[in-house]
Amino acid sequence: MVLELYQLPMSAPCRQVMMVGKILNLSFDTKPLYLMKGEHLQPEFLKINPFHCIPTLVDDGFALWESRAIMTYLVNKYAPESSLYPKDVKARATVERWLYWDTGSLYATLFSYYFPIIQGIKPDPAIATLFMDKVQFLDEALANTKYLCGDTVTLADLSVLSTITAAKGADLDLSTFKNVDRWLKELESNYASWWKELVTDPVEEAQGFLRARLA
Repeated sequence: MVLELYQLPMSAPCRQVMMVGKILNLSFDTKPLYLMKGEHLQPEFLKINPFHCIPTLVDDGFALWESRAIMTYLVNKYAPESSLYPKDVKARATVERWLYWDTGSLYATLFSYYFPIIQGIKPDPAIATLFMDKVQFLDEALANTKYLCGDTVTLADLSVLSTITAAKGADLDLSTFKNVDRWLKELESNYASWWKELVTDPVEEAQGFLRARLA
């Protein structure tokens, strides 16, 4: 089995897919694509993914993009009994609610904040405020639960984790959100074996990249 993953290490959506791979003990043949160099627009990649986005997974000829779709696919195919994506209808719906909220609200807002920086434009403080409002909602949700969906880590935690840590890469200070901070420390303790590889190092790389764009 060879799972090809077209990705960029400092990308939050790519990191969440890699996290699932680590937890499920899956091996990826990683193929870095540097968007700033236009590598995602090359004809050979467009044949695989005409939407030219990352991450993109290729599993035995089957191509799939959109990170949260990839996450659920990996669990469904390679670890269907995993608590990362529970089979119970209500429990699964709760996980999916967070996944959709992250991609459509939390991460979407963060992307709106940092994308201008990539273009060398100062970000809009109003968008930062909007993002903080959403993190406040997350903080309140974590006040009475260990993880987003209860006492067990799910795909919801990994998805939101990648977004929250990406915010730190964009120099947004989240230190006042005590429940979020506790949750992050819990996850770091759980996944110390790959935290540096998939969180610390890529977030620092992203931070350096974004700062350089505004220098």
